[in-house]
Amino acid sequence: MGHATFSVETDARLTTVDVTDRIAAAVPDDLETGTCTAFVQHTTAGLVVQEDEPRLRGDIESFLRDLVPDEGHAHDELDDNADSHLRAAVVGPDVTIPVENGRLALGTWQSVLFVECDGPRTRTVSVTTIGDGS
Repeated sequence: MGHATFSVETDARLTTVDVTDRIAAAVPDDLETGTCTAFVQHTTAGLVVQEDEPRLRGDIESFLRDLVPDEGHAHDELDDNADSHLRAAVVGPDVTIPVENGRLALGTWQSVLFVECDGPRTRTVSVTTIGDGS
């Protein structure tokens, strides 16, 4: 079993960042088969497995903007970021990926994207692995 964390810095309120390599780097060298779970330790950001293609990333951002209006939510009376919480709730805070032969078993076009919904900020991602060694 292994555990690691890393930071993600964002430069926009709603944006995506490919974090696949940083998650892969957290897989211990001696883990042959198992699972890797990455978890965002925040309520206004999330993780999704998707293709890392710039136009698709823009489409994801547009989809979330269209799905959840920027204004008009009760929580906005508190800190004016209800849209960020709702968008992150749609995305979800975690992904779990199989580990096979010591590597993340992602499909050909799959990457792990960090989805920032309330930036710019510096965020923490926690990565936990479990499984069998070689």
